[in-house]
Amino acid sequence: VKKVIYVDADQVVRADLKELWDLDLQGHAYAYTPFCTSREETLGFQFWQQGYWKDHLRGRPYHISALYVVDLQRFRRNAVGDSLRAIYDQLSRDPNSLANLDQDLPNYAQHQVPIFSLPQEWLWCESWCSDDSKSTAKTIDLCNNPLHKEPKLDMARRVVSGELFNQSWVQLDDEIRTTLLAQG
Repeated sequence: VKKVIYVDADQVVRADLKELWDLDLQGHAYAYTPFCTSREETLGFQFWQQGYWKDHLRGRPYHISALYVVDLQRFRRNAVGDSLRAIYDQLSRDPNSLANLDQDLPNYAQHQVPIFSLPQEWLWCESWCSDDSKSTAKTIDLCNNPLHKEPKLDMARRVVSGELFNQSWVQLDDEIRTTLLAQG
């Protein structure tokens, strides 16, 4: 296996993931999409734009871990796993660090293991991205909204909507419900 593409289960993919598979990561071991910063209502919740993360990143973007690509050959050749383990070992001594391990670790490690930033269109999240950018989204992530809590299926119905919602969620939900009922 040369590459791995990870996609969170609460995402709707609206493009061919082969585009990501074929994407040149320009020498990087992995690629993530930076968090959007275009939704005005949530600017105050953008933790990566203030305090510790702003100081640590020094102008680099903070990336979301809901979708990423790993070039396994480069990852192994550059011993990225060893670097991440060493950084994790150092950080894990502080119980306040790595609150969101899956994305905090690669973001913290950017100075040693640079991240290739995927184009913003690869991950649209209503919490952080403007409504205007949704039409070009290749994936829609049903990420948690800091302003209000909402069940995922309700959010999917509202955010995704239309035939894409029916194909992505309703049919799958019905299949699962039928299977569970059959199992008794």
